[in-house]
Parts: sequence; structure tokens; C-alpha cells
Amino acid sequence: MLNVPTLWTAFVVNFLALGLIWAYVMRSYPNLDSARYWTASALMCAPAALFALGRFYFGSFLLLLAAGALMTFAICLAAMGVERFYGRRASWRSSAAVVGLTCASIAFFMYVDDNGPMRILSYSIGQAVPVVMIARLVLDARHGPINPGARLAGLLSILIVAVFTVRAAGAFLGADFTFSHSTSGQAAAVLLLIFLSMSLNFGFLLMAVDRLRNEVADLALLDDLTGVANRRHLMQRLTEECARAERSGRPFALLVIDLDGFKLINDTHGHAAGDACLQHFTLMAQTRLRPGDMLARTGGDEFCIVLPQSSLGEGAMIARRILQVCREDAEACAGADVPIEVSIGVAEWTHEVGAFPDRLMARADQALYAAKKDGKNRFAVYQGELDTPALAPDQIEAIAMHHPRQNAAAE
Repeated sequence: MLNVPTLWTAFVVNFLALGLIWAYVMRSYPNLDSARYWTASALMCAPAALFALGRFYFGSFLLLLAAGALMTFAICLAAMGVERFYGRRASWRSSAAVVGLTCASIAFFMYVDDNGPMRILSYSIGQAVPVVMIARLVLDARHGPINPGARLAGLLSILIVAVFTVRAAGAFLGADFTFSHSTSGQAAAVLLLIFLSMSLNFGFLLMAVDRLRNEVADLALLDDLTGVANRRHLMQRLTEECARAERSGRPFALLVIDLDGFKLINDTHGHAAGDACLQHFTLMAQTRLRPGDMLARTGGDEFCIVLPQSSLGEGAMIARRILQVCREDAEACAGADVPIEVSIGVAEWTHEVGAFPDRLMARADQALYAAKKDGKNRFAVYQGELDTPALAPDQIEAIAMHHPRQNAAAE
């Protein structure tokens, strides 16, 4: 039968290996801040187990106290890693309080009132507190959909707390859970905790893998230069908006934007100036958008803006604001001789468009062509005609009155 010293030895080896795995993850993905805490937690468990092992060979209560302090701190580090994983500040002060109170209570029931069951209870409560925090964080739906790794970590955290509870209760009922010597009860508890704690770390690892995979997926939908959505992301969003509009009957608007004279900027001032113009336009345009609007770069100097639940009049208003900010800030890109001028085509989803975003883009492109034909540095709206004239300010207001605003935030 396995005895407790053998199990503690296995504990040391397993967590040293786990610490090396987390160290590799930490080095490979430096932006994953939580990996630093999980690395420290795994490596901290190894000396804690060594102190617990030394207790069986040297019989010193100080080794037992050190083992309890380090193991509690290791679990607190794991909980802080989960906090950092969800973007929360790691609570060092709370962790220090948990470790300090746990050590003080264990020391009291060692040297002041020698009470084995109370030592086990103090140790169990000290370790259960950060484990409960882990379960609460990973199973909190407010952080978004609970991924399989978080669900596994939550379930294992609950089981670990259950083991602590049974061990503490068993100590008061006379079960063999004493720390003073190797017993079958203590061996079973240690074996189960080794399995659960190792599995908990694999739950954390699955959480990290899922996070990194989502980040890679997000990067595949973003434009490298400007950081806004790329064409693939735009088409996904347009498909979703078309389906939503078909269900609800509420239209949305699309703006197609082209930077006038962009090739001349590249040829005259170089590609660095061209890139700066694209980035600067992106920043300017975003200042005139509402929450929920989507700016996308579809290639070269071409952009699109999706305006959910917006009428043609709202699209015209947004187009006018983008033109206005470009005109006011034309010299801010790369000098007075490199102004940013844009032409914009505006179209609105109708039942004729249906679930085909290409039809809506074709209408917006037709309006864009009309704006360029009419002199550039202006916008035009699609109204079902082959020649769609660019609109004057009074015509814009007329469209806005004819198509009531559905979102006051556009003002």
C-alpha cells in the first residue's frame, strides 16, 4: 500500500514537471500574465511537499508549519493567476492575509493548544478560501461564455473543497487524517489531492489554450496596418446584419469609402506616408462612429462602415461627419501637401437586397462612383437610380427627415 512519504515524493516530482511546463508557456507567451502566477504556484508546491515529507523523517512541527504556509500561498498564487486571466488585479494583500491567518491558527493549535483536529481544520479552511475564489471566477458567466477549460477548473475546485471538508470533518469524528504519522486515511487524502490539483492545472492550461486560439482567430479578422476589421470580418458582419434585417424588417446602412488621390500620395511621398494616411484616417473616422458601428478596411485605400439599425438618412449624416473631420484635419497626416480627401457612397438595406450582402455593396459602390463622378471629396446616396448625384447639405437634411432616425446616438 502507498504510504504518505511516497506520495509526497511523487507530489514533488509532478509539480516540478508542471512548473517547467508553465515556465515554457510563460516564456513562449509573455502577454499571458496569468502564466507567471501559475508557474510560481506549481513551483511553490514542490518545496511545500518537501517540508511535509521532512515532517515524517524529522518530526519537527516547524516543518509542518512551513509546509502549510507554502502550500496555502501556492494556492493563493493560482487564484491570483485566475484573477489576472480575467483582467482583474491580483490581490496580494488578501493572499497575505489568508496565509498569515492560516499560519497563525496552525501555530496556535501546535504550541498553545495542541489540538490535531483544529490544526487540520485551520489548514483546510486556509486552502479552501482561494480554491473557492477560483471556482467563483471560472464559473462566473459575466466574463463571457464559460469555455471547457474553465468548466473543468470549476468542477475540480468544487471537488477539492469537498475533500478539504470531508478531511476536516473526519478529523473531528476520529478518522485517520492526522499529520503526525502515515495513515491510510491521510494517504488517501493526499493521493486524491495530487490527482485533483494536477487536473486543476490542466484546466488552467485548457483555459490558456482557448484564450490564445481566440486571439489568433481575432487576428485573422483584423487588418494588420490599421487594426480595424478586414474584408473577411466585414462580410461575416454584413451576412449577419442582412439576416437580422430580414427577420426584423429594420434596415441598416452601409458606407463605402475611397481615399481620393491615394496612389499619388504613395508615388510622391512614399509608402510610409501612405500607411500613415491610412492609419490617420482610421483614427479620424472612428471618432465619428457610434458604439456598435463597424469600420473595416477592405483593401488598399478602400474602407466600409456598417451602421446597424440605421436608415439612409443616418448613413448620410455619418458620411457628412466623416467628410467634415477629414476636411478639418486634412493637414495632420504628413504635412500640408498631403491632405486626406475621401469619397463616400451610402446605401440602405431593403427587402430587395435580402440575405445577399454583395447586392448592398454593389449599391454603395454605385453611389461611390456617383460621388467621384461629381467631383470627389463628397458623398452620394443610392436611391435606385443609375446616376446618383452627390447631395447638398439641404438635401441631406431632407433625407434625414424622410427616413426618421432610429438611434439618437448618431447625433
